[in-house]
Amino acid sequence: MSRNEKTCCPEGMVEKNGKCVLPDVTFTSFFMALNTSVLFHLGEIPDPATGQRHQDFSMAKHTIDTMLLLQKKTAGNLTEEEADLVDKVLYDLQMRFVQRR
Repeated sequence: MSRNEKTCCPEGMVEKNGKCVLPDVTFTSFFMALNTSVLFHLGEIPDPATGQRHQDFSMAKHTIDTMLLLQKKTAGNLTEEEADLVDKVLYDLQMRFVQRR
């Protein structure tokens, strides 16, 4: 496929061997999806369906707690880059949570 051709894959999917598939799941993509969830619940990202922002601090805290659990359970099993990402993302989210409360 040339750079100018458009793919027929729905949003969020990629073309692989002529088929539209979901992208590979990696630890980084999973962790960043959780990050996006927290940002959504803190009201920093609008609802894609309505464009409205809302805050749900209970869900934001629950997701941060889940990410902290993942950090603890994966300690020693992540690459240096993954561990650094986890540390930086969690620090950022915790600071954002405290600022909003």
